[in-house]
Parts: sequence; structure tokens; C-alpha cells
Amino acid sequence: MALKIETPLTVNAYINGEIVEAQDHAPRENPAKPDETAGYWPKNTVGEAKQAIDSADEAFKSWKHSEMKDRIERMQKGIQKIKDNQDDLAKLLSKEHGKPIYDAQGELTVSLMFMEYAVENAERVYKEEVNEDERGKNILRHDPIGVVSAISPWNYPLALSTEKIAPALLAGNTMVMKPSPMAPLTVTLVTQMVAEEFPDGVLNIVNGDADIGIELTSNDKVRKIAFTGGTNTGRHIMKAAADTIKNVTLELGGNDPAIFLDDFDVNDEAAMRRVVISNFLTGGQICMIAKRMYVHESIYDQFVEKYMEAAEKWLRIGDPTLEETTVGPVNNKAQLEFVQELIEDSRQNGYDIREVGNVADEEFFNNGYFMYPTVVLGADYDARIVAEEQFGPAVAILKFKDDDHAVELANDSELGLTSSVWGEEAHAIEIAKRIEAGVTMVNTAAIQGLDIRYPFGGVKQSGIGREYGEEGMLEYVDSHSINIPKTKDLPHIPQ
Repeated sequence: MALKIETPLTVNAYINGEIVEAQDHAPRENPAKPDETAGYWPKNTVGEAKQAIDSADEAFKSWKHSEMKDRIERMQKGIQKIKDNQDDLAKLLSKEHGKPIYDAQGELTVSLMFMEYAVENAERVYKEEVNEDERGKNILRHDPIGVVSAISPWNYPLALSTEKIAPALLAGNTMVMKPSPMAPLTVTLVTQMVAEEFPDGVLNIVNGDADIGIELTSNDKVRKIAFTGGTNTGRHIMKAAADTIKNVTLELGGNDPAIFLDDFDVNDEAAMRRVVISNFLTGGQICMIAKRMYVHESIYDQFVEKYMEAAEKWLRIGDPTLEETTVGPVNNKAQLEFVQELIEDSRQNGYDIREVGNVADEEFFNNGYFMYPTVVLGADYDARIVAEEQFGPAVAILKFKDDDHAVELANDSELGLTSSVWGEEAHAIEIAKRIEAGVTMVNTAAIQGLDIRYPFGGVKQSGIGREYGEEGMLEYVDSHSINIPKTKDLPHIPQ
């Protein structure tokens, strides 16, 4: 059933099966037109967050015993509601986030893809396993954990919310979702749409600032935290979870390296287009964007030439609602200023700064949170533009001498989310195995190389646990082993 989704849209908390009208709402601006309001989100109180947690805790008592068939049917109804409203949801997401309409549609596709994967595989993944041999019998159960607090970021808000909702509820957990204030509207609306298909209290949503996040991560009734966001926030969440030893899944920041080997074909136009997209999709505001580019010195000059040509062709900056636009504004003013600060630092250090892309409407561009996609050449390996995650439309291209040097540079980071290696496939795979990352892609990068059938997550300070795939689904259960040995006694114990 299609809903009527118009902006500015006002959303509210959904707690224990009811819409809870907030006393105070905050505006969410349209980053392409900051004077325009995309909608209003509720500034929920800590008391309302506690109410949502209490409702989820009470609902868990019965939901954990529900039949898998019932869980699947309910989730399928929620998925269908998203499909029925897919176009309007994409428009809303584009308006509140700033991502171009094709990108918003792509995020809806990724969201639905994993929700359907979870539905199709839930019975198999969460099935009780029985093993028996001459030594005895074991029953391995996958028990739901309890109340899950889910906190999603602003950069890929819907996909990074639904990837938590689907496996958590299918496993028999209950949940309280909190979206980012920088992209709250679509997540709140979709969460409510899904929640309406489940018993009261199984899925709840609240909005707010840090005080709400603190309650969701420290409340004694919360048994698991699923968080996607920055590494610094992840550290605070781990501290909050420590007092009650909560189960945590943390998908944190990444400063993702891309290595271009000496056998990479710089004349492959399709590959070079993929490289540009891997840097500037969603305006570079994705955790798995290629953010540090290391190119073998023997192909460096030609690589830069062909890269700039490809960038000029693909980068069309402007109104996110237009189909021809490939890059929209930065999501918020603070992030725009941070990226500009990195570029200014590069300029002060004498690096070669090159703006790329085409702007159709300069006046529109100047009135929003826009900036030209920027390539930095000649930077030092420890420059801020290299060492810090930009999370915006800027990237540095650097030289390396040989394979060992490339691996050393790629691994020189406290982060290790994704990476990519480009070149002759066998050679690239050999190098990929040496990279310290949770995911490494070959001859592609970013969303282009994502496969939701396999686990995704980081190493080092890029996180704990995995999302997507069977491994991601198992993050929402506790293994419970029931042993029935044939020999009940230990043979060496004296009578």
C-alpha cells in the first residue's frame, strides 16, 4: 500500500505500537538548499527512550518464543511496504541527505537486497543443529540475545538501519532504533512501516541527540548494541557497554587505501570510471570509499592524466533531484568545513590541488553545501589529507615504488575497514591477502564491490563484529550448546 509522502515531513517516535507525539521537533534542512526544510524530527526525551527500552524488554518475553514462519511473514510484509513506496522514499532520502536521486534509489535497492537475503536464509542460519556420534550428542541452539539498541549514521542511513533490523528481529530479538539527526526522516518512516507489521514493542524508534544515545548504550535492559559510525563514538559506546558487558557490533571509520599495481591498465576507460566512482559516490561520504590512492611510479603520470579525463566526464555536480547529477552537496555544514580544512592544509603545504567536475548552475551550487570534487597530488605520506578520513569529495593520489612499499603504505593506519587492489587479477589477489582490512576488493571498490552475501566489517580500530552474510546474521544470537555425552563420568576419577 502506497503512502502519501510529502515534504516537509514531520516524523515522531514509535513506541510499543503507538506514535508518540513529541513536545519538541527539530528541523532537518535540505543540504542542497539549506534555507529549505526537508522535515521535522522529534527531540525525544530520555524518559521516552527508557519507555521504548522497557517496551522492547517486555515484548521480548513472548517474541523470543515466536515461530520462525511468523517472523518471516511479518518481515516480508514490511519489505513489501518499502517496495510499494520505494520511489517516494528515494525522493525523501535524497532531499534530507543531499545524495543524488540515482544514489538514493541505489540505497533503497541495497536495503531491500539484504532484508530479502535475511528472510531467505533465516530458517537455515538460525536452525537448531543436532550432532551425534559415538561420543554423544550435542544440540547447538542460536538463541536471541534480547533488547538490541541500534544506532545508524547519516551517510547511508537507511541501508545501515535495515541491515540491523532484519536479522535482529528474525533471530527473535526486539529493538530500539535511533537514526542520526543529520538523516532522520526516511529511517524513522521506514522503521515505523516495518514495526507496524510486528507485535507491539518488538520494534521501536526514538530520535534525539547524545543523551538518547547514552541511554540506549548504558541501560541495563539493553543486551546488545549495533552501531555504525565514527571510531571516536565507538570508543564511548564500548565504555558504556562495559559496565554490563553488553554484546556489541561496531562498524566504525575507515581510511580505505586503493593500490594500483604496475600492471593496471590505465587505458581501460571502464576501469578508470569505476575508480572515479569509488572516490566520489555519495560525494565521498561512505565508509568504504577509496580515500588513499597509491599508484606505481611507473604508471603514475599516465594514471593521473587518464583519471582526470574520467573525472571530468563523470562528475556532474548539482541539484540532487536531477537525473543527470552524479554528485550532490555535502550532507552538513560541519562536514563541509572539515573537508575544506583538509584541502586548505594541503594548499598551505604546497601540494598540487586540482578541482574536477562540471557545475551546471553556479548560483544553485553557491547556495548549498557544495564543493568541487578535489584531487590532491604530491602530498606527503603523512599529510592530513592522507592520514585522516576525509569523508567528503576529496582524495589524494600518491606514488609507490614496489609491491612491498604499497603494502606498507596501505597498512600504515590505525583503521582497517575496506581496501582495494587494481591490476592483473592473480597479482592483485596476491597483494590483497597482505592488506590489513576486513574487506579487500579486486579491480573495483566501494559499493561497486559490496556483496551482501558475505561478511562486512573492519579490523584494528575500524570495528568489532560483522554485518551482512551469514556471519552478520549470527551477530544477533547467542550460541547455546547442550551436551549429552554417552560417558557421563570422567574415567580417571577414583571411586
